[in-house]
Amino acid sequence: MDANLAVRATGISKYFGDVIALDRVDLAVVGGRIHGLVGPNGAGKTTLLGLLLGLTVADTGTLEVLGTRVGRALAAPEGVAGFVEGPGLYPALTARQNLAALVSLRGENPRKAGIGEALHDVGLTDVADDRVRGFSLGMRQRLGLAAALLTKPRLLVLDEPANGLDPAGKKHVHGVLTRLAAEGTAVVLSSHRMDDVEALCTEVTILATGQVVFSGPLAELSDENSDLDYRLRTSDPESAREVAARTPGIHLIDVPDPELVVVRTLVPALDDLVVRLVHAGIAVRELAPLVSPLEAAFLALTDQPEATR
Repeated sequence: MDANLAVRATGISKYFGDVIALDRVDLAVVGGRIHGLVGPNGAGKTTLLGLLLGLTVADTGTLEVLGTRVGRALAAPEGVAGFVEGPGLYPALTARQNLAALVSLRGENPRKAGIGEALHDVGLTDVADDRVRGFSLGMRQRLGLAAALLTKPRLLVLDEPANGLDPAGKKHVHGVLTRLAAEGTAVVLSSHRMDDVEALCTEVTILATGQVVFSGPLAELSDENSDLDYRLRTSDPESAREVAARTPGIHLIDVPDPELVVVRTLVPALDDLVVRLVHAGIAVRELAPLVSPLEAAFLALTDQPEATR
């Protein structure tokens, strides 16, 4: 695993005056995987992404990116691409012209850079010759991703890449990131959208007040040892409540909706409840966590209040 690490950060700290943005952060990102970075506002996510992109340098600790130790120079390491707090674009130029300008700045021939392919990958072919000043936030995010793709990165760093995306744009972005990971690219992305992180990422790091409170496989946050509240809709809510009340390990939660049954339990007890409902002739129409395992862990580990149900 160590030989395939795209990022190895050890004891990274970053200060802005008296503010501690990162406090002894360790991070390991494996090539060919999508690593999620989540945390409350001000947790240090943007600062950490900036370190990976060479936009700032750590005050203490060591950082290796793609096998090379990052020094004190402000420069993107070779093979790294992405954006923080939105891509830098030229509003007066078209999408195609923006990409051509970026390619030219690198001293390459725009005609041979695969601009059309990159625009197609992110679903912007139909607006390739429209000026960027008229683009929505989601379209700008996709164009920023297209710009990053032109460098054929081995490490792609993205800050809220799904921000402002409609369903079609989200499908394009998810498809691109999944393909890149399958081809061996390491992807690090921050997001406030837990559903996107759960859909894309195999590993996740949770930050709170500049410190890592969890880092590891996403599956570790959704094992059978986690109590969760589940939303249960059935053909007979009243009878379902009676069955749930008699099922060991099931705790009923009071909610105002008479058609909804909410229970707090572990996965094995939930399995038992479903079997009992079926045996009682009660059809299960919906069974899902009120809060996803990742979101529940996020709320617990960062001391955030749970959303009102």
